[in-house]
Amino acid sequence: MRLAGILVNGPAGRDGLVRTIKKRVLRKLFGRKPEPLTGTPAIRRMKTYSAQTGYVYQYFYEGHRGPEYVFSVSSDRKQWNHVSVMQNDAAIREWEHEHGRELSSTERYAIAKMALFAAFDERSTTALMKDAIQVGPAEVASITGTLEL
Repeated sequence: MRLAGILVNGPAGRDGLVRTIKKRVLRKLFGRKPEPLTGTPAIRRMKTYSAQTGYVYQYFYEGHRGPEYVFSVSSDRKQWNHVSVMQNDAAIREWEHEHGRELSSTERYAIAKMALFAAFDERSTTALMKDAIQVGPAEVASITGTLEL
């Protein structure tokens, strides 16, 4: 029993294990929680996208927190995953500097949505859709060109 206490980085025995469990519980309860999402639509509308990979995805826009846009995504309507589209602030500022104007919130949402569609088309399996989507300078330039912004 004393060796088990060593493995949990506490004093030997049951007390060390109990202390470690209490620390984890307190961290989970009182740890830093993410900011709430803003821009959440009053009525969520499920939308569908037929990807080039052959999958048909259903998705909801959940809202955003800063440069992160969050979507709920499913390929079978049974399992839903949150997918984050992370816009690189430096890439957005670079585009705004080159074009002499700021992107509106609607335009930033459009960039996030087009990046989501690109991920639907490029990622070969639905399991890969759980990973966050990063939008860098090349993606911003490509998407804004496609949208003719």
